[in-house]
Amino acid sequence: MTVAQEQVAVERENGVMVITIDRPAVRNAIDYDTAQALSAAFDELDATPSLSVAVITGSNGTFSAGMDLKAFAAGGKLPRSERGFAGIVRQPPRTPVIAAVEGAAMGGGFEIVLACDLVVAAQDAVFGLPEVRLGQCASGGGLLRLPRRIPYHRAMELILTGERLGAEAAERLGLITRLTPPGGALAEARHLAERIAANGPLAVAASKRVVVESQDWPSSEAFDRQAAIVDPVRNSADAREGAVAFSKKRAPVWQRE
Repeated sequence: MTVAQEQVAVERENGVMVITIDRPAVRNAIDYDTAQALSAAFDELDATPSLSVAVITGSNGTFSAGMDLKAFAAGGKLPRSERGFAGIVRQPPRTPVIAAVEGAAMGGGFEIVLACDLVVAAQDAVFGLPEVRLGQCASGGGLLRLPRRIPYHRAMELILTGERLGAEAAERLGLITRLTPPGGALAEARHLAERIAANGPLAVAASKRVVVESQDWPSSEAFDRQAAIVDPVRNSADAREGAVAFSKKRAPVWQRE
């Protein structure tokens, strides 16, 4: 087992990949090896047809403290891959990803959360972009994504002050998909992932693609661009299977074609 494999645990079951950042001694901070392992997991996720969704979480009651500044200061490489910081922020996977957050998701840890498609968090979880307090900028997607997730002025307050945001406040702002009692985030995220994995995999992937890519589409082209993505799904064997299964009141058997 390599160092990277020790720092990132990966499980695969029933169409769901669960990725756990496992560096509790440093609050699951991300160093170069961890970023490479995360990137490899997301590459596998996108390359494996039998996987429909992923959950990313942290071990020992903490999501992630962000970049491992001590490792970098000691001469380590920047914790990124071609996918960006933590192997996700610049190029998230095409497959949906759910963040399961216990404890703190700070700095780059929060940016990992923002790169995910859904967020399940414990009631005592906290989020923040404290980079300005260190004379830095949240350049791993925090400045780009947070104002698209919550109201502009609230996002600017969090970005410019570096203050923390509690989970209950984050839920009120629409940042969190589901809120759980402490210790329950991963179980709830697994449950949500299983519900997604039960759906047509081609439809799930295409739906995410349209939502993500359409943010930059001119309104005059939106329906035509959407059609190029969803029409192959509409004409697929899985679409026919979904209709037959519905009419016969049975569970569909997806062929991913």
